[in-house]
Amino acid sequence: MKVAICRKENFNAAHRLHNPDWSDEKNRTVFGKCNNPNYHGHNYELIVKVTGQPDAETGFVYDASQLKELIRENITKKFDHKNLNLDTDEFKKLNPTAENIAMVIWHILRSKIDPKLDLKIILYETERNFVEFPAN
Repeated sequence: MKVAICRKENFNAAHRLHNPDWSDEKNRTVFGKCNNPNYHGHNYELIVKVTGQPDAETGFVYDASQLKELIRENITKKFDHKNLNLDTDEFKKLNPTAENIAMVIWHILRSKIDPKLDLKIILYETERNFVEFPAN
């Protein structure tokens, strides 16, 4: 039987949704106010879900304190109070949509968590809008 452990963290970041291959008009049409050339920000809520068999000796799927530190060291410190477009290497050439942010976070953490464990990222951009990766 598998069990999931989840950790919730928050980070605040600014971004601008913009495709440099498009005209300003097309960017405004597609991305609306999210294309503001002066950027805009969100209070992101991140949920990291790790699923697997509990360890026979510890009873843990993944140690909660280690998961907390893993997220803070690799995600929160990297993205909190940053302009994702300007201050992070990950989004220099990648449009920082919620979908792309979730996939980037997944790839960062996936390389640091045992592959026998399943990993899912749930990212709330607003109270009502969130994404999951992977979607299955």
